[in-house]
This record gives sequence, C-alpha cells and structure tokens, in this order.
Amino acid sequence: MKIELKNVSHTYDVEVLHQLNLVLEKYNAVALLGVSGSGKSTLIRLMAGLEKPTSGEIFVNDYDVIHDEDYKKHVGFVFQSHNLFPHLTLKRNISLILEKTRGFSLEQANQIAEDNLKLLKLDDQMDKIPKNVSGGQAQRASIARALSLNPDIIFLDEPTASLDPILTDEVLKAIEELRELGKDFVLVTHVISFVKDFANYVVFMENGHIIEQGTPKILDAPKTNELKAFMKKVR
Repeated sequence: MKIELKNVSHTYDVEVLHQLNLVLEKYNAVALLGVSGSGKSTLIRLMAGLEKPTSGEIFVNDYDVIHDEDYKKHVGFVFQSHNLFPHLTLKRNISLILEKTRGFSLEQANQIAEDNLKLLKLDDQMDKIPKNVSGGQAQRASIARALSLNPDIIFLDEPTASLDPILTDEVLKAIEELRELGKDFVLVTHVISFVKDFANYVVFMENGHIIEQGTPKILDAPKTNELKAFMKKVR
C-alpha cells in the first residue's frame, strides 16, 4: 500500500488538520492513534475519499484521492456504528448495494452477500434485520458489506467504539482473520493490544498534527512526550 499526504489541512468550524505530510510504502496495516479530537477520524475519511480536504493533496496506491472518481471503487469503509439499513436483512443490506452501485443481478448480489456473511461467520444470521442481532454481529455484517465490494483497501474507523469488551474481541478477531485475503487496512482504534498484533505501521496524532510515526515498537519506546503521555493513559 502506498500513501502520500501533501500539506493536507481540513477545516470545519475550526481547522482540525494542520498541514499534514506523510509518505508510506509497503505497509499493509496502518493504525491511526490519538485521543478523541486529535483528527484521526477526519483523516481516515479524507483518505477514503468520503470527504475532500480544505487544502492539500492525497494519493493512495497512485490514485489521486481528491480528483479520481475511480478510486472509490477500490475502497471499503466500516464506520464506528454499523450503519446498516434497519429495515433490511443483513443479506439485503449487502445485495442492495451491489445491485445499485456495481450493477450485479439480484441472484449474483445475493450469492456475493451470502459468501461474505459466511466468511464473517454469520451464516445463521443473514436473514435477520440489524435490531435482531448483537452489536458485534451487526458490525461484522458491516465488514462483510465492505468486503463484498472487493476493495483493495478497507478503512475502519473505530469499528468497536460502541461495543462492550466481549463483542470488541469478537469483531477484532474477525478483522484479524481477514488478513489472509490479502487486503490492505487503515484503521482507527483505541485497542492498543490489537494495534501491536495487527498493524505494521502506526501514526500517532494530537491536535490535528502527526506527532510520531513508525512500526508498533514506538508504542513501547515513545520518543515524544505526547506519545509517552498517551501510552500512560491507555495502559
């Protein structure tokens, strides 16, 4: 996976990202860390092409994220909450997207949906609507939906934020198993043990700036005072 940020800034009511620059290559699981409000969720949305930065340039796998519409066909996104249509079954949540955005027939879309739900161990839940499954199952269905689009990169924005510890473990184990599919991952999470096991590159942010970056080893031996303070809080 190749990622390049050039002077990326983003403003809502105030500037939340400040002139970010980053060049990464040959890592397949990048974790964005930081306290709430550090800018990591904004950054992952920009990198996925869900929003456009106020200024700067973003390139992912040689795609110009801001200007190349074809890029969106190569990414999947998993939100903090499952974001499923509440009135549709888990299977239809996936097949509908495939019909409308990829042009598959209903039969083809259903087959792809079933295959991906089985992959996430939801064989016996696919005909239920979201409110009738657990939070962990709904979030796994959301991951299955992202996978069904056959993306090169899967972006995950705190996929366990609304889950209790048991369901968190369930979802993180499912994500770990997806490594065998050869996909690339960019994720935001507060679960440090998972970052150490899963990620091979870490970007630590604070107040809209990239403070420290490197392999997960930086979490055990931080160089900056900001990362040292963060690790004390999360341990």
